[in-house]
Amino acid sequence: MALPRANGNSYDVFLSFRGEDTRQTFTDHLYEALEQAGIHTFRDSDDAERGEDLKLEIESAIKASDASIIVLSENYATSTWCLDEISLILDQRRDGNHFVLPLFYLVDPSDVGKHKKRFDIAANSSRRRWTVENVNRWKAALMEVVGVIGMCLVGYTSIFFLLE
Repeated sequence: MALPRANGNSYDVFLSFRGEDTRQTFTDHLYEALEQAGIHTFRDSDDAERGEDLKLEIESAIKASDASIIVLSENYATSTWCLDEISLILDQRRDGNHFVLPLFYLVDPSDVGKHKKRFDIAANSSRRRWTVENVNRWKAALMEVVGVIGMCLVGYTSIFFLLE
């Protein structure tokens, strides 16, 4: 676990992403760029404490961060982990001074907000976490995040790292 900084938080940024879509590509480069810029960033791949309850660790990291970057990719909404993260991140944004930057990575923001394509999520009794209550909460979060000023990343995403 990272040590608290002067403002009491452990991290500058919590990075939310769908591992299978972006972990080895865009998100890895983003994490390295943030760290090289001196921005202490949490990502679940190596910052989660071994032996700890991962869900609790992620919730704690979100709450212990000043900001979150949400990398919304094609399969983001197929993960209950990601959907729970975005819900908690937006709760933090509403309840406190938590900055949120959505990055629409090769997805159309209107698909996210209007629940089209892979963002068309529905309750499913054969899937334990896909209850009506959870799905409604997740859909509300997806609609809300589209209203937050973010960035659309299409084509050569490496240009993103050249922006200052």
